[in-house]
Amino acid sequence: MDENTKNFIHDFIDEDIAEGGSYAGMQIHTRFPPEPNGYLHIGHAKAIYVDFGTAQKYGGICNLRMDDTNPSKEDVEYVDAIKEDIHWLGYDWDDRFYYASDYFEDMYNYAVELIKKGLAYVCELSPEQTREMRGSVGVPARSPYRDRPIEESLDLFSRMRAGEFENGKMTLRAKIDLASGNFNMRDPVIYRINHSAHHRTGDKWCIYPMYDFAHPIEDAMEHITHSLCTLEFEDHRPLYDWVIENCSVPSKPRQIEFARLGINYTVMSKRKLRQLVEENRVSGWDDPRMPTICGLRRRGYTPEAIRAFSERNGISKAASTVEFGFLEHCLREDLNERATRVMAVLEPIKLTITNYPEGKSELLTVENNPNRPEDGTRTVSFSRNLYIEAEDFLEVPVPKYKRLYPQGPECRLKGAYLITCTGCRKDENGRPVEIFAEYDENSRGGDPADGRKVKGATLHWVDAETAVDAEVRIYDNLFADAEPDAGDKNFLDCLNADSLQILTGCKLEKSLENASFPHSYQFMRKGYFCVDNKDSAPGHLVFNRSVALKDSFKV
Repeated sequence: MDENTKNFIHDFIDEDIAEGGSYAGMQIHTRFPPEPNGYLHIGHAKAIYVDFGTAQKYGGICNLRMDDTNPSKEDVEYVDAIKEDIHWLGYDWDDRFYYASDYFEDMYNYAVELIKKGLAYVCELSPEQTREMRGSVGVPARSPYRDRPIEESLDLFSRMRAGEFENGKMTLRAKIDLASGNFNMRDPVIYRINHSAHHRTGDKWCIYPMYDFAHPIEDAMEHITHSLCTLEFEDHRPLYDWVIENCSVPSKPRQIEFARLGINYTVMSKRKLRQLVEENRVSGWDDPRMPTICGLRRRGYTPEAIRAFSERNGISKAASTVEFGFLEHCLREDLNERATRVMAVLEPIKLTITNYPEGKSELLTVENNPNRPEDGTRTVSFSRNLYIEAEDFLEVPVPKYKRLYPQGPECRLKGAYLITCTGCRKDENGRPVEIFAEYDENSRGGDPADGRKVKGATLHWVDAETAVDAEVRIYDNLFADAEPDAGDKNFLDCLNADSLQILTGCKLEKSLENASFPHSYQFMRKGYFCVDNKDSAPGHLVFNRSVALKDSFKV
């Protein structure tokens, strides 16, 4: 995060660390607390940027903490993936890696403390009964167990821990205010019974704290100064502060909320993303169409582009939806500076230069990236037999068509010669399968020696004698609807049937024979691509298109 960046969170922190402020003289300490029940997505990237970036701005530190208070869907696979993604984005937590489960014993003891203070009680209402008795606006909630004697609640809570009761039989509720206008304060459940094995603690526990109780305790145990979270927790802040005030925790963090990231043409609910994976709607969490960080990485996104996207979106209290095109714009800007320019023909048709000597071949020198002279040059081979894009030839041209057609204008072969189309060969169905052309031998490099102007287009090509075969995958938005989550829509009905196009038999220049992930390439006229790090294998190159060249997004 740029040290000059300012937003409302920084305004609050500036006040807190100023002389006389709540945290004057203290080191700013934040945390990123994902639940290990799925893979991180682009929305988490913004939260990571806020949490780690804010700590960096103030010379502070940021913890990574797994919020593993719900054992049902948590797994070490997700823990490892989360750590990998954060490192890839360019952030580090040093030795400050924690789990909520590290504090299970502390949380239990703080719950006992609340019971002893008369601020918590064991409730035997079923979940359905609890909802029925929750009340409404102007109508208080009810619980017949609210005045249960302290000693009785202590005994029952101990027996809950010992495993005497089945799931749903009892809960521990905070005793706050059944008539509160904030329903989160209407004696919320802070412990529930769950006889599920935990990925770290096994069967040691059969009661688990609710997030609203666990989170403030975790922050306090780690001496977090500023607990930065998304806006849906704003109504939960009074409960956060209540827990801090009524438990003898070692520090008093401050919770500040900001608007979460919304992007059109996607969903960012981990539940829905998991459904896409489990129902095989996508190839996995790292499917390049997914908004997950691992999916974006596999598609060819760079950490620099994602960080720029997060920074340029800003941090505010107002919820908004960002165009997916802006994310692509940030990637395109980054790859324009770093990607190697190469030639690749995705839908090839053979081009024979009839007046070029048979058996002759020559090497042409081309720049790797005109924006980075330090990247140097490479050589590409040129011969009589080439491949060009099938769309670069029409036997009968349409108006204003400036590519190849019989007796049409001269066209440039990128970095090579000027050619003129003389005809084509067709198959038995009348479709062109080979284009014939003649070249101007005095026009090497693409500019004729006599300086005459060329009306035709510049075409990319690949030498048929040295071409490398590849599979190329072209991606579009996973959803055809800009708001697949809106209203009563079933997001699965909004899936884009054309979100993946697989092209086989593509022809690449020989320099790509040993291409490897994560290096990015600009396929001239086609977009930015990278090797698929999962499906590529020796003798079977697979490239993913990261983003198209055309940029319709207006900054």
